Amino acid sequence: MRLSNIKIKELLNENASHKCVGVGPEKVCVRIAAIADLPTRFGDFQIVAFYSNRDDKEHAAIIKGDITHAEDVPVRVHSECLTGDAFGSLRCDCRDQLQESLKAIGKMEKGIVLYLRQEGRGIGLTNKIRAYGLQDHGYDTVDANLALGFRDDEREYSVAAHMLTSLKVRSIQLMTNNPRKIKELTQYGIKITKRIPHIIPPNEHNRFYLETKAHKSGHLIDFQGKEHLEEQSDRPVIQRMDESKTVTIQAQQGG
Repeated sequence: MRLSNIKIKELLNENASHKCVGVGPEKVCVRIAAIADLPTRFGDFQIVAFYSNRDDKEHAAIIKGDITHAEDVPVRVHSECLTGDAFGSLRCDCRDQLQESLKAIGKMEKGIVLYLRQEGRGIGLTNKIRAYGLQDHGYDTVDANLALGFRDDEREYSVAAHMLTSLKVRSIQLMTNNPRKIKELTQYGIKITKRIPHIIPPNEHNRFYLETKAHKSGHLIDFQGKEHLEEQSDRPVIQRMDESKTVTIQAQQGG
């Protein structure tokens, strides 16, 4: 079942002159601006366009089924990656993550992919390319961001939280390997009932990038094919990572 024309009209009317106290310290307030059908190679969806007062940007929700007032809705929160999403860069796994989430949710009764305009983990396209240049000279993805004066990850999720609230979603199952994403969405009032691991096999170009995300950023990626839990003492590792490298990482972290 899709969003009916009546529900679409209700959502648009509610958001036509939408004002609210906002979410988080920056009082982020988003509003639904437009809704339309979106047939894709991954399934038939509807797309919801949002406007955010925080960054003056347009964000999108690709939805399957009627997700209003629904519980345990599978959700993928995806941050924009022009080089990966559009150009097919092999330096990251962004395009694969986006496509695999759309493919999975396209087969479900209901689900959402939130597409946030947070290029380069929040540092923008130009700085992302600068970080690439540093990586070409031996920096890893975290050290490159730090060298440019940024944190390893500048993304934040108040916009995503408000988007889910605007869609009247009651609780979600979050498709992620990133514990920080879980923590922030929870802080902003989103009820997360389950984490769905989202493991993408590495290629020769992004293996070190993924290893760095697991080793330095704490992403819950496990090459052994089992779900990795935050409270487990063994360190997260990359799918198909060499076993000796796994032991080295665990020893470095006291695991």
